[in-house]
Amino acid sequence: MNHKLNFNSYPKPETLIGFLIKAVTKENDIVLDYHLGSGTTASTAHKMNRQYIGIEQMDYIETVAVERLKKVIDGEQGGISKAINWKGGGSFTYLELKKYNQTFIEQIEKSKDSKTLLKIWEQMKAKSFLNYNVDIQKQEEHIEEFKKLELSQQKEHLIELLDKNQLYVNLSSMNDKDFEVSNEEKQVTQDFYQIKE
Repeated sequence: MNHKLNFNSYPKPETLIGFLIKAVTKENDIVLDYHLGSGTTASTAHKMNRQYIGIEQMDYIETVAVERLKKVIDGEQGGISKAINWKGGGSFTYLELKKYNQTFIEQIEKSKDSKTLLKIWEQMKAKSFLNYNVDIQKQEEHIEEFKKLELSQQKEHLIELLDKNQLYVNLSSMNDKDFEVSNEEKQVTQDFYQIKE
């Protein structure tokens, strides 16, 4: 008999994820899922009394994973729920990282014309983290060529100039005035990382 697992369909089966979690963790351990997706790992870990950290970069997190975890807390009976006699309960905290270069990317993507993109470029020169090999002077020398590109090419070019390792504010930069981190954001961060002042 040939059994074949197909990992091209979502969500992954909770029974498989539950087997793996049980094999390598015990209750109250922390499970890390750095591709949260639809939240199968987090949902399964929650039902199995594990702590979990899920990380997701896509914008569907609020409509998919967060909603799924709310249903788990309410006692949904899918996946491994019946097998482990899941009744619901518990809680989770959902946080978003403070955007930095990601803000520029979003502004670029929303732009409707070259004039707006040129204003964003001025902001980028003053405040963004550019890739280490970007020569601002050379970019300025070729600004007329940039203006002749199609809007989609202009957007692509500006996005390529940004350092993708600086999409979000780093913990070490939290007190830097340029990042405009509010006192509330600082407090949440300190609480999350259990930083004592």
